[in-house]
Amino acid sequence: MTLMHSVEKIGGTSMSRYDDVLNNIWLRPKKLEDGSSTLYQRVFVVSAYAGMTNGLLEHKKTAEAGVYALFSEMDDKHPWQEKLQQVEDAMLAINADMFSSDDLIKKRADQFIQGRIKDVQECLEHLEVVCNFGHFQLDDHLHRVREMLSALGEAHSAFNSVQLLRMHDVNAVFVDLTNWRSDHQMGLDEHIQSAFDGIDYATQMPIVTGYTQCREGLMRTFDRGYSEMTFSRIATLTGAHEAIIHKEYHFSTADPMLVDGDKVHPIGQTNYDVADQLANLGMEAIHPRAAAGLRKKNILLRLKNTFEPEHSGTVIHNNYCSQTPKVEIIAGTRNVWALEIFDQDMVGDAQYAQRMNDLVLESGVRVLTKDFNANTVTHYLKGNKRRINWLMDRLQSAYPVADIRVEKLAMVSAIGSDMKIPGLLQKAAGALSSAGVNIQSVHQAMRQVDMMFLVSDADYSKAVKALHERLIEQSATWADKKTA
Repeated sequence: MTLMHSVEKIGGTSMSRYDDVLNNIWLRPKKLEDGSSTLYQRVFVVSAYAGMTNGLLEHKKTAEAGVYALFSEMDDKHPWQEKLQQVEDAMLAINADMFSSDDLIKKRADQFIQGRIKDVQECLEHLEVVCNFGHFQLDDHLHRVREMLSALGEAHSAFNSVQLLRMHDVNAVFVDLTNWRSDHQMGLDEHIQSAFDGIDYATQMPIVTGYTQCREGLMRTFDRGYSEMTFSRIATLTGAHEAIIHKEYHFSTADPMLVDGDKVHPIGQTNYDVADQLANLGMEAIHPRAAAGLRKKNILLRLKNTFEPEHSGTVIHNNYCSQTPKVEIIAGTRNVWALEIFDQDMVGDAQYAQRMNDLVLESGVRVLTKDFNANTVTHYLKGNKRRINWLMDRLQSAYPVADIRVEKLAMVSAIGSDMKIPGLLQKAAGALSSAGVNIQSVHQAMRQVDMMFLVSDADYSKAVKALHERLIEQSATWADKKTA
């Protein structure tokens, strides 16, 4: 029998609007190839409700300290305990709203998450005591603390989702991959295969935690992109025919928050190469390494808008390339740190940058791109100011005669599966110039799938609008709004 099931991931913002998820996704029958329909033949990997992981770790955008960040400081006043209480209060508030019509189920949901939070609090308190002894260093355990805290958010949303679905007579099954209170640790693939052994896709709807505890330690590699790896591996290992990601927006030609909504168009299809370029900017359709398994198994990936269920979404193919060369997406990111190192001694020294590269890697910041000439190297980095300062100090120590400076910029990128268009760079630069945007740096690789402009952080929105208008809205090739 040919497997017909899909594996679907629901993002945190969508999960917070659980009534919409219930009606637009879970209770919306899936059409099968034989023309029939069913609520089953679907596996759902769920993220934590919006804001929960920020509270448990740190705010993704502002870097405001969460439980993890506060705990890692080892402050004698234990501020992490108050933050953990705030997270618990927020989780219980969601339970109260979600199960207001059924006190018994609300009590069950409350007891579940309160038990998990109590476990975490006791564990962290004991760890603080242990790390007061010189034989035990907190840094050796922080990655495990981070993973344990992450597991709380996904366990909360997955458990609640199962209760909600059962209230609507759906045979939902809680698949808890957090490995909570277990003395046996498995590898990622082994853990997933074990959890899905015995699942009947035809009669059960698995609701799976986005976090998977495993020997590999997903957060070491993917940090907060761990749920995408869980999603990808489940699809690959269970032989899904389709992988679907539900988000709160369409995969579109630009951010509709920056460009007027009537000028932005959903993209019908594109390829993994385009998705990789977006991931480099932090605007992930899917993490590149999570996508690798889907690509190898030739599993179709579809991105859908949770709140427009009738729309077919965007399909990402292995070998797609637009029939006519064109720009498909204008995307970018703010708060890019341009770290410039000028040193006359680097001229002709092939090994000069070795220590520099090691320090950049050690700092934990993310490199978007870099450029260099005879005596200057500039890294364009994403990371908080504390890490940037750490990196600058180490670089200055390693290169004492170098002039090192940092400037906050924004990066705006034109992306497409085929952008081999004569004069495209001239058009793009002209559009930015006409909008009063000064280009600090420009990058274009020979493969011509992206073109990156570094501009003043204050000019970010203006640059996105200008490039979208000139390269997409005014493009003769954008006649078909449904195909990228």
